[in-house]
Amino acid sequence: MSSESSNTDIRGKEIEARQDKLDNDFSLLDPPALFEREMTCKSVDDDVFRPLESFPTLMWYGSVSIAGGMASIFFFCFAWTIIFGIGTWGNNNPVGWGWAIVNFVFWIGIGHAGTLISAILFLLRQKWRTGICRFAEAMTIFAVICALQFPLIHTGRPWLAWYWMLPLPNQNDIWVNFRSPLLWDVFAVSTYFSVSLMFWYTGLVPDFASIRDRAKNKIRKFIYGCLSLGWSGSNRAWQHYEKGYLIFAGLSTPLVLSVHSIVSFDFATSVIPGWHTTIFPPYFVAGAVFSGFAMVSTVMIIMRKLFNLNHIVTDNHLELMNKVVILTSLIVAYAYAMELFIAWYSGAMYERFAFLNRVTGPYWWAYLTMVSCNCIIPQLFWFKKIRRSVVLMYPIIILVNVGMWFERFVIISTSLHRDYLPANWSYFSPTWVDIGLFIGSIGLFLSMVLMFCRFFPVVATSEVKAVIPGIQPSHGGHS
Repeated sequence: MSSESSNTDIRGKEIEARQDKLDNDFSLLDPPALFEREMTCKSVDDDVFRPLESFPTLMWYGSVSIAGGMASIFFFCFAWTIIFGIGTWGNNNPVGWGWAIVNFVFWIGIGHAGTLISAILFLLRQKWRTGICRFAEAMTIFAVICALQFPLIHTGRPWLAWYWMLPLPNQNDIWVNFRSPLLWDVFAVSTYFSVSLMFWYTGLVPDFASIRDRAKNKIRKFIYGCLSLGWSGSNRAWQHYEKGYLIFAGLSTPLVLSVHSIVSFDFATSVIPGWHTTIFPPYFVAGAVFSGFAMVSTVMIIMRKLFNLNHIVTDNHLELMNKVVILTSLIVAYAYAMELFIAWYSGAMYERFAFLNRVTGPYWWAYLTMVSCNCIIPQLFWFKKIRRSVVLMYPIIILVNVGMWFERFVIISTSLHRDYLPANWSYFSPTWVDIGLFIGSIGLFLSMVLMFCRFFPVVATSEVKAVIPGIQPSHGGHS
């Protein structure tokens, strides 16, 4: 009996030791805290709605003045182009596509992070997206608006754009060319903008209702009451909201892959060396997510400091976004390497020349800038200290944005400036109108961001409240 009892005690201790080890293993797998301090539903509302309910600060007025001044440059150069024509740009023969298309592809790429953060991470039930999803969604809308300006200007007569770009019946029985990738862009980008806008607005409805209920001014209460669409907060309203938000997330998810893939068809379906490559669709999508996440971090770091939201948008959020930047940087670097390898391995003389000229030709400095900013410098994020330090990460994500703009510039300019006839070789140099339109588009983007932060909640309070520890009932155990 004594030997049996001792064996039972030994087995019991072994089971307890295994259970303790299992608990420790699970504790290592627990995600980091989403927020830096304990919060309640009321404190979340107070922190997020305070900028909307208080008078603007001098810093906000100064920021709006600078951004508005830059945006005025855009409108001035826009008017200058319309009055004097596309000849005011640096486009030449053979570089018929200049900075306008570079900026178009750049801004479309910026808008991809919002859909990825809001839709795909929502479907994957990633709780860390809650603090940044609203801001990323808004940046998607603003980036697409900036992108759409450049194809309109490039037509030369924007007031006839609907006539040339949309398949509308007219008295001349002239239809758009449905086989043109440029028309595919119209369908893809307009669909992307429409779905993203409805997705963004759907998420705003409960927050508009919260602002309405807190409002003390009758005009304010009326405006936000109209925007909230009569939201009551009932169980039935929340059920419809969840279904609608899920449907829009499902519709938005394939757009992340389709929109920039179709934008890449502008190049991939041509027969120009350097463009005619099947790797462009996934390569463009990865680059879009890469630049989009960098731009979200670039602006969000400033906004969370400006509105004292460091406890909601924490260093953990920024670190997770930097990990996505590392992943997409590696994909982009692989694409660069495969482009060079396939150009050599294919044995196509003109293809080899296009990529050799890209690396060693007159635009070698642009190619070096692209590779350095997109492939080499982001690898610093492998170090945790850099991933979690705002001072150290900020220059890196700025350089990522620079590198992704240069990527589009390199793709367009180096593939066009030297064609099959050396007599047609030329060098593209931007004019002051090109530079003004690009700088002005940045000002237009920042102006819309600042106005959004002033009149709309930058954080989805309803989603943040749902992931506050202790709010939801817990039944114990590990999941």
